[in-house]
Amino acid sequence: MPQLQQFLLALTFYTRLPGPQNQDYTKLPQATIYLPLVGWVVGAVTALIFYLANLLWPQVIAVIIALIVGILLTGAFHEDGFADVCDGFGGGWGKQRILEIMKDSFIGVYAVIGLIFIFLLKISILTNLPATIVPLILLSGHSISRLFPLLLIQRYSYARVSDSKAAVAVYKPDQQQLVIPIIVALMPFLLLPLICMSTIILLLVVNVFLGRYFYRYIGGYTGDCLGASQQITETVYYLSVSALWIYI
Repeated sequence: MPQLQQFLLALTFYTRLPGPQNQDYTKLPQATIYLPLVGWVVGAVTALIFYLANLLWPQVIAVIIALIVGILLTGAFHEDGFADVCDGFGGGWGKQRILEIMKDSFIGVYAVIGLIFIFLLKISILTNLPATIVPLILLSGHSISRLFPLLLIQRYSYARVSDSKAAVAVYKPDQQQLVIPIIVALMPFLLLPLICMSTIILLLVVNVFLGRYFYRYIGGYTGDCLGASQQITETVYYLSVSALWIYI
């Protein structure tokens, strides 16, 4: 399958953007390696929206508008996974019960609390960073955070044995196939101060912890776990950059 078609397939699935007709969704698992590039698109759109909104309103409002546009653009795809993980691991006991809760379409108190706090963190951090740097932080954050679900896929096995909405997650790329996604995810850092590269160390630590945590309780990962990985990594990245900014 041509690389452009794979990227468009990933873009269509992971965002609400329209794509070519009659796409071959049986190739969707292989298209997951384009997640960081999809992050470029989402990050670029949210960065532009923030820049334009910040010309008219205070920074906090511009940040909220940019986050809303990002949610609309992706259909809350990763946020939904994060919410399901909060409910599943917060209210479930044992692998089977955790998986059942995560597959349930209802939202529970753990999900509500988790979403409230993660959005409060994002808004607070991005509001307190210099407005001139926020667009670059959004671009790099959306890109790098979409790399770490691929690392979980590469290292661990899929936890569900039956079909689910996250069947895309069963694909396991080899190390060679991860080279390009890693390069793509890191490229936006060329626009930032060099010290920002050090945030990757913490992101790797967080990803290792998440992988082991998921493995301990459900024996691997699900699509919801990958969505949670993206959301948590994105937020930790913003936290890390904001902590480093006093040295820049």
